[in-house]
Amino acid sequence: MTITHRIALIGFGTVGQGLAEILVDKGDSLEQQHGVRFQIVAVSDLLKGSLYQATGLDAAALLEVVRRTGKLEEYPVNRGLFTGLDSLETIRRSNADTVVEISWTDVQTGQPAIDHVKAAFENGKNAVLTNKGPVALAYQELAGLAAAQGVQFRFEGTVMSGTPAIRLAQRALAGCTISQIQGILNGTTNYILTQMETGQSYASALAEAQRLGYAEADPTADVEGWDAAGKAVILANVLMGGDLQVAAVDRTGISKLTLADVDAARAAGERWKLIAKVWHSDGTTKASVTPTRVPLSHPLAGVGGAVNAVTYTTDLLGDVTLVGPGAGRMETGYAVLGDLLEIARE
Repeated sequence: MTITHRIALIGFGTVGQGLAEILVDKGDSLEQQHGVRFQIVAVSDLLKGSLYQATGLDAAALLEVVRRTGKLEEYPVNRGLFTGLDSLETIRRSNADTVVEISWTDVQTGQPAIDHVKAAFENGKNAVLTNKGPVALAYQELAGLAAAQGVQFRFEGTVMSGTPAIRLAQRALAGCTISQIQGILNGTTNYILTQMETGQSYASALAEAQRLGYAEADPTADVEGWDAAGKAVILANVLMGGDLQVAAVDRTGISKLTLADVDAARAAGERWKLIAKVWHSDGTTKASVTPTRVPLSHPLAGVGGAVNAVTYTTDLLGDVTLVGPGAGRMETGYAVLGDLLEIARE
């Protein structure tokens, strides 16, 4: 027996289109293997426009129209198609079971994504998101609202993209007590540090990262540790019972590191990594993001390039390390798919 799970996409940029591609390519196999067909019924994007059809939109047609025109306006008009709804109207009026919140978000305020998630919960809909803002800034409030409404709140893609860092801790490590989390949670800085080991200066490695699309024109969020700090807060609050804000994270970036620093670490059998760390101290949960000299024997030392990794220190298994991509169109689309499958199972 196959169930149909209806989804509304709030945002149709890189991640939304990556998810749509996955559903086009793997829809039949997902139905056969998992007994569920995910049906896009609504799309709302601030720049591209909005569509809602209760009986379902054609994902392949959505992709074709956006690739050709950059807008949703030329999607084939048919009976029952609504256009022009804003994001909140789309959430409230659509018959979606789950709202996938993948719009642009102000990382200082978490908006408009926080309001989108609240609207989903208030209207009896689950929420899946890849935006760090709402989880880093309002996790306790949103989790409480979801529980009160009897709906699901999923956000695997907020940390390490499609690499299941959160799901590993919550599912595979269930029964273990996690006493510490250490991770390389920002691929841009890891790429820069890897290149510096080959003799490139910080400025040269940063420029190369920008050319390759790993770093933004303004790289501050990455190189000064803000991105990793947001992810550390998510891990602290979700997995270790914390109630941290990003401002409470002891944060230092990599912009002051020099080739002399890199050489000194190499001579000592160590390697610089920007390490996000979460731990308990004096009954509270704490977090830091700081450049750290890691012994070459440590699993995180061998993670190079724009790759992410996390090590969970547990009472029953010791250290468990997960390595994988921390960004990407299909990778983050897969993070959403994984959350949707979890919701469909439950």
